Amino acid sequence: MESLYLLVPISVVVVFLIAVAFWWSLRNGQFDDMEGPGYRILMDDDKAQQETAAAATQEPALAGPEEADGSRSVEKRPAATGE
Repeated sequence: MESLYLLVPISVVVVFLIAVAFWWSLRNGQFDDMEGPGYRILMDDDKAQQETAAAATQEPALAGPEEADGSRSVEKRPAATGE
């Protein structure tokens, strides 16, 4: 019972401090972002998803030098002999 004489005033002070901090944040514009959510809806990342899907479906590049027209040439090497 005697501990309540200490705990109740401490809890009242803590609640008061939390209320003051909340009031301060309201007065200083901490919750005033009215335009941000509207812009976030418009900024979707469809282009990034399309680029990722395109990169996943591309064939791996062949090793070798590129020709002038962008195609790659493949050198033929003689078969290795086991001698």
